[in-house]
Amino acid sequence: MQIHVIHENAAWLAPLAQALDAEGLPWCDWFLDRGVFDLSRSPPEGVFYNRMSASSHTRDHRYAAELTAAVLAWLAGNGRRIVNGPRALDLEISKARQYAALEAAGIKTPRSVLVAGRDELAAAAREHFAGVPVILKPNRGGKGLGVRLFHTPEALADHVDGPDYEAPVDGLQLLQEYVRAPQPLITRAEFIGGRFLYAVEVDTSAGFELCPADQCAVGDAFCPAGPEEAGEPRAKFTIADDIDAGLKRRYEGVLATNGIEVAGIEFIRDENGATYTYDVNTNTNYNPEAEARAGRSAMQALARFLGGELMKIAGRWEAAE
Repeated sequence: MQIHVIHENAAWLAPLAQALDAEGLPWCDWFLDRGVFDLSRSPPEGVFYNRMSASSHTRDHRYAAELTAAVLAWLAGNGRRIVNGPRALDLEISKARQYAALEAAGIKTPRSVLVAGRDELAAAAREHFAGVPVILKPNRGGKGLGVRLFHTPEALADHVDGPDYEAPVDGLQLLQEYVRAPQPLITRAEFIGGRFLYAVEVDTSAGFELCPADQCAVGDAFCPAGPEEAGEPRAKFTIADDIDAGLKRRYEGVLATNGIEVAGIEFIRDENGATYTYDVNTNTNYNPEAEARAGRSAMQALARFLGGELMKIAGRWEAAE
């Protein structure tokens, strides 16, 4: 009996593998890009941790998420313990469904317009966001890839008609209001076992590439605060020990409702202090430099959580014999 880690990115798995080994836990990885599964047979025993990513298609694993959905259904149908099960994957691969779940829990999200079809984008921007900046993002994304800010519908139209436009993998895109923050910062709250662990403040002055893993790094790990600001450069990722208690409670509630136990939830505050939540990442990564400065280790906490769940399964297994 062991921990089975479902994923499609070996580079992202390495820090978790190290943490699991450090805890002396038995585990194996299920690389779900392709494979053969006899659905008439029972899956192995143990704890299954789903780390499938919405950005899997950007690594030439076009159908990894679809395969994972089928495998999770098989596991759930056989009563296996799944961390981040079918509902978690369903929200991971759809911003629109994320926003519906967040709004149902009383959590405010940015005003968004769902658009199907490249030819519909410019007209939708003119109708819904005339005179204000608008963000274009894929419904199924990841790492901030494909997220672009346009200050006018005309600029968006030029992009859509140009060579740099990339069609979304699921055919769906979002036009979203631009939330103007007093500083170029967003916050990502990390949860393990459905409970808040810590938050990380992310400097967005370099753009929307927000994945904290080493393998996602773009350029230097530190970004200058600005050409006119003296002093030390500001770290791109900085850990904070807490967030607003009411917001934390609502986040933990929406995770529990949707069967999500491991997640990073991103939010931003506007110039008036209003909070907007815009991403629920169920394949969350952690920044080692920020953790080293703060003396924290989310991967260690995650490994211990998975180990605890495995012990529960093993205890029930022994009691049944």
